[in-house]
Amino acid sequence: MAITVKASLGKERYYTEVVAGENILITDEPVDKGGGNKGFNPFEILATSLASCTAATLRMYIDRKEWSVETINVEVELENFPLTKRAIFKRDITFEGTILDEEQIKRLRAIADACPIHKILTNDIEILTKFS
Repeated sequence: MAITVKASLGKERYYTEVVAGENILITDEPVDKGGGNKGFNPFEILATSLASCTAATLRMYIDRKEWSVETINVEVELENFPLTKRAIFKRDITFEGTILDEEQIKRLRAIADACPIHKILTNDIEILTKFS
């Protein structure tokens, strides 16, 4: 399944409109990096992809199992180390409105790792670029 997004950046420093289908997202850089801080920065978008995909994947599984879980919270911290070409995602998952047993938590851990964005980030990645 291929998806396409288009990012357009005009003369306003780093203010970028990203379009995916009928949806628009604004990205920007913080003020201390020369931007206007009017949207998520690219690193936040990357961490958001993992957090939101994890939450949605867990919700699908929990609903299918008919477990009573009011809220799924997924917090992702991304640390980037460009000099060593390493990035670390720290993912903290909590549940509200329920008490889950050890077996349920074990299964949910496996389901979280099966989220499509987690799989992409832990697989081999290739970026093909062309200028036209």
